[in-house]
Amino acid sequence: MKKKILYAEDDPNLAFATKDNLEEYDYEVVHAADGAEALDFFEKDHFDICVLDIMMPKMDGFTLAEKIRNADSQVPILFLSARSMQEDKIKGLKLGADDYITKPFSIEELKLRIEVFLRRSKSDIAVSAKPDTARIGKYAFDFQKLNLSLDGQTQNLTFREAEVLKYISERADQVIRRDELLKAIWGDDDYFMGRSLDVFISRLRKYLSGDPDIRIDNVHGVGFRMRW
Repeated sequence: MKKKILYAEDDPNLAFATKDNLEEYDYEVVHAADGAEALDFFEKDHFDICVLDIMMPKMDGFTLAEKIRNADSQVPILFLSARSMQEDKIKGLKLGADDYITKPFSIEELKLRIEVFLRRSKSDIAVSAKPDTARIGKYAFDFQKLNLSLDGQTQNLTFREAEVLKYISERADQVIRRDELLKAIWGDDDYFMGRSLDVFISRLRKYLSGDPDIRIDNVHGVGFRMRW
């Protein structure tokens, strides 16, 4: 089955070109011209990834992303926006987005970013028979299902949260350099990606707070070390 993309963009020319090119790569693309229409589509159908502009009529991308994330903790959210302020990018990530591309962008770059998430989309996970569960302190971490469990309570993770947690938990007690982690997860280690990493580390600390023995320490000037 074709992977289905929810694409929210109010610029008709850009939307037509982007949708047409993505369909050439054999994706099914559902285009919404504003945030409210995109939310309506999302509530009525299943999507493998959401690609959202920020500045849209009726509902902006930040509000849309927050509503999508509240309804589905796992579907990947990718922002496309002409807004290049670092604060805007960090705000999007804090609302639950997984990645961010600044306009103008190339279709090839967008395609590659989408492919990263769809390699382990929920559809792929659902048909995977191989379990991928590990213990992190008192928690059970199921990478395939993208969740953490403790005492009967389950915390769903986004794809990127699970990627970061898997990487650092598999290297427990080791000092992991920031640039190593950034390149492994994001493929880059620039300033914005570094700020993004801090957002994800903060989320993981919160999710793991039910076990006081688990620590993700900052190693000043170097990176992180996870211990339990």
